[in-house]
Amino acid sequence: MEETFQKIYDQYHQDLFQFLFYMVKDKSQAEDLVQEVYIRVLHSYQTFEGRSSEKTWLLSIARHVAIDWFRKQQTIRQRILGTFDWEKQDVKDHHPLPEEVVMQHENLQEIFTALDKCTLDQRSVIILRFIQGYSISETAKALHFSESKVKTTQHRGLKVLRKQMELLKEEQKHEEVKVGRRAAEGITKPTSNG
Repeated sequence: MEETFQKIYDQYHQDLFQFLFYMVKDKSQAEDLVQEVYIRVLHSYQTFEGRSSEKTWLLSIARHVAIDWFRKQQTIRQRILGTFDWEKQDVKDHHPLPEEVVMQHENLQEIFTALDKCTLDQRSVIILRFIQGYSISETAKALHFSESKVKTTQHRGLKVLRKQMELLKEEQKHEEVKVGRRAAEGITKPTSNG
């Protein structure tokens, strides 16, 4: 079993960690949940029948671990709407230019904020399809959904994301206009030399 476990770890650890990190948005919590996945794998590997690939089986376990974790929180809603601590999280990037880092950071923040408005199923599908690059078939197997449910969930999730991204952009424009007005008022106000 030790050899099998090492093979699973070597091949799938990064995928499991990444999936759980995007689900819970907390590096240390994702690490803890990955350990929970491994515990469940050790207890149930003998019953793995091979009807799906090891990878989809592991991601299915990871998804259930994440859902169980959300359920253990005070409320699922409070946790999903929690904020992402950008100062403490490590999002890997391979040698981007400084201005690219700033843009990516802003774009990722917007995406994470928008993802918070998705249901757990929508978030799972979007993470697997667009962040981890799974096919519809692979996503369906990992989540134990039909391909039709993956497509529908993906469509609805993308609508939520699009709407949230538009709302964020509108809020940003509104804030920029307010800042511009304040700056203009500050410049045009007469100063008193009293």
